Amino acid sequence: MNLSTRLRTTARILVATAALAATAFVLPAASPANAGGLRDCVDLTGHDLDQVGCWEDVWADGEEVRMTFSNTGFRGETPRDLSPFYVLASQGDVAQGALPFGHDHVIDRSPAHNGGTYGVRLATFFVLCSGEGIVSGGCVPTMSHIEGLGDLPLAKSANGQPLTTTGRIESASAAGLVTVIPVGVVIVGTVTAND
Repeated sequence: MNLSTRLRTTARILVATAALAATAFVLPAASPANAGGLRDCVDLTGHDLDQVGCWEDVWADGEEVRMTFSNTGFRGETPRDLSPFYVLASQGDVAQGALPFGHDHVIDRSPAHNGGTYGVRLATFFVLCSGEGIVSGGCVPTMSHIEGLGDLPLAKSANGQPLTTTGRIESASAAGLVTVIPVGVVIVGTVTAND
């Protein structure tokens, strides 16, 4: 299996693990353990993974916001109007996601006209430091062990700046400092609050 196929497979596991819980909505008939409201995706295990919705923090325009996940994919043809959902090294002291490895997420900016609450369809990408970025010092990696792939250089920063905006990621990619790898997974998430 080549690296691209292994990355897609592992990324699907990552996104499915983080967002699978969101395939079902929290219904009034939820069990008492789930009645307290939406939970952090990191806290979901076992039966809950496919029974309750969940949230995780994401970066949008350099600010952490909360995103609620509602679906892990689409059947049929992939939609054409997708926004990026970048998965990279933690940009702070605590990773936004823990399974299957510590990571953060970056999405496009939240629209100001509606207070940042909106639905969005997202295409998932890994952001890795390129060989050129590592050798030049332009990209600082965090080596992360990903089952089936080994240790990969998830991007922590580029040109001395955290990668907390899509603009910074795309600029670092254009400069050859990071490699953006499409995972091939489409998810649905809604920005629900600023932290």
